[in-house]
Amino acid sequence: MIVAMGATGATGNALLHSLLTLGTPVRALTRTPHRPIPGITGAHQPRVEVQYADATDPHSLRTAFKGASQLFLAMANSPVQVELETRVIDIAAHAGIGHIVKISAPAAEPDSPVAVSRGHHAVEEHLRASGLTRTILRPYAFMQNLLRLAPTVAQGVILGTTGDAPCNYIDCRDIGDVAAATLTRPDIAGGTYTLTGTEAVSYPELASRLTTLTGNQIRYVNLTPDELRDNLMHNAHMPTWLADHVTEIQQLAMTRPETPTTTVTDILGRPPRTLDAFLREHHAHFRR
Repeated sequence: MIVAMGATGATGNALLHSLLTLGTPVRALTRTPHRPIPGITGAHQPRVEVQYADATDPHSLRTAFKGASQLFLAMANSPVQVELETRVIDIAAHAGIGHIVKISAPAAEPDSPVAVSRGHHAVEEHLRASGLTRTILRPYAFMQNLLRLAPTVAQGVILGTTGDAPCNYIDCRDIGDVAAATLTRPDIAGGTYTLTGTEAVSYPELASRLTTLTGNQIRYVNLTPDELRDNLMHNAHMPTWLADHVTEIQQLAMTRPETPTTTVTDILGRPPRTLDAFLREHHAHFRR
């Protein structure tokens, strides 16, 4: 049995749909089992078993992991992520799970300039020490997160601190497809995979593409890191740690030029979804 944590999140939900397409049974874990999981209906039973679990509740994890052989581990970034994910790994190992597929991050290094990436490195090291088979997925920026730009795009601007530096983007559905492959194909389990889309695109270029798509003039406004951080906290109402994280990853794009990888194509035998296709699919979000 495959157990999927974060079933209501972007990557976890994408994984569920990928496994359904493959006809693979999965136990979907959620903290709110009484709420429908997006896109999952009664018609998908019995291939999707929905069960309550909370990373802060060890008993719920032990119950959820019973009889499982593999675990997809994806949790929202947070100040307690390292504590929670290492706990999950320990409980999974004790429950007899033999393979964990973890969603990590680029630059997951002990001296990374991005605090969240340093945390992912710590979890990766804990997973390595567990002795379990481990597959590490390091996706770059989710295309789905671009939808959060809609409020400022409606005002004709994109705010950032990347200058002209290109950024890698990937559709969460491609991450889900790769994760499903690593859970169902023993030949690729146990690797570390950096995941991107087909191209790296700068914010000025993104503004240009949205201008063409919407018919409204969209411009990119480059802020200093402090200006972006303050804007995210005061206007987007982000907690300080998250505003710091967004600022740090944007600055990372400045210091470490981003280029696409071929990993998605290599694993899936098809190219990843394109940014232009994603923007067209969601064009209504960006219209005034």
